[in-house]
Amino acid sequence: MKITLVGMGMGNPDTLTRAAWSALEQAQRMIGARRLLEALPPHFGGLRLEAVAPQAILRLIEEAPQEKICVVFSGDTGFYSGAKKVTALLQEKGYEVKIHCGVSTVQYLAAQLGRSWQDVRLVSAHGVDCDVVGQVLCGEETFFLTGGDITPQTIIHRLCAAGLGGAQVTVGEALSYPDERIITQPAQALLEQTFAPLSAVWVRRPALDAPGGFGLADEQFLRGEVPMTKQEVRAAILGKLSVRPGETVYDVGAGTGSVGIELARLSPLVRVYAIENAPQALDLIEQNRGRFGVYNLTVVPGTAPDIFDEQDLPVPDAVFIGGSKGRMGDIIRTVCQKNPSVRLLVSAIALETLQQTLDACKQEGLTQIQVTQIAVSRTRPAGQLHLLMAQNPVFLIQASR
Repeated sequence: MKITLVGMGMGNPDTLTRAAWSALEQAQRMIGARRLLEALPPHFGGLRLEAVAPQAILRLIEEAPQEKICVVFSGDTGFYSGAKKVTALLQEKGYEVKIHCGVSTVQYLAAQLGRSWQDVRLVSAHGVDCDVVGQVLCGEETFFLTGGDITPQTIIHRLCAAGLGGAQVTVGEALSYPDERIITQPAQALLEQTFAPLSAVWVRRPALDAPGGFGLADEQFLRGEVPMTKQEVRAAILGKLSVRPGETVYDVGAGTGSVGIELARLSPLVRVYAIENAPQALDLIEQNRGRFGVYNLTVVPGTAPDIFDEQDLPVPDAVFIGGSKGRMGDIIRTVCQKNPSVRLLVSAIALETLQQTLDACKQEGLTQIQVTQIAVSRTRPAGQLHLLMAQNPVFLIQASR
């Protein structure tokens, strides 16, 4: 038996395709969300049955398997639609599935704005959480479907909090209906506005002019008098931490922020928290953050490990400790309590710090421990010659369970 799935676009019957209209007109049984069923023209005479969960839809179909049945979905059946799960379930039960696609929200909004959407990053924040700032940093244009905890106001506030208040935000409400409202302004100008939770949000951010690659030259960072992890050591740290998109990383004792900034540059979807208590260093981190456009890095003023709970920081997947203010044991114990599977990397230039770190790691049961010493020399001109000048050797202590 054949079941027809119909994409209804925004829910307004005017956005139905001719094929979808014909299928619904002939249907004896129409199944879907109440909002969509109520929007159908009165002359569609089929029985209207409310259901959105795949199993509930299946039960209503099995009540009358010989009838002509249409299941309706908002938007397009192939764009963040419940049609995906329903199709798989029906095919598993032996039903033949016919799909009539609909007009998606991004298609409709793009047409209303006179824009192309072929290069836009498409994100669903409808009933699910998402990394708003990370997604926006992945491309110059990002489209969000909203609803649930992530609303247009959520997106606007997160952009402004990250320093992206100048990004152009378009919010589309009640699209295709008589009370349709489309507004475009910088995010910071929309902070006090209110919007319907179920809306479409299109973000355009300025292009980020930042150098490529990793292991950036020391001279590219603003430094002042604050200690900074050198280029060659930074490159080794990035390799040893093996940070992946979607992970959360602490940079403890961030200094100029050079390590945290390089970690944030690995992927816009990496969330980095640079923890530092020295005022001059905090100012430098903020300046370097803007310099490289790493708005997925959050500057956290304070002293570890107390600040972890004071700021309610998210659970870290990886932690780099470049400075501990004499509290190495406390920091390692606290991050292990937050995440027993944390990947830890500590840099040390003093033998005493190396020993303290090893003792703390063993006490917390971090059995996978590796110590690497990095000794770097750089050339310095001396007349017509070039002499190698040694930098301070650095220990990198890598630990995990």
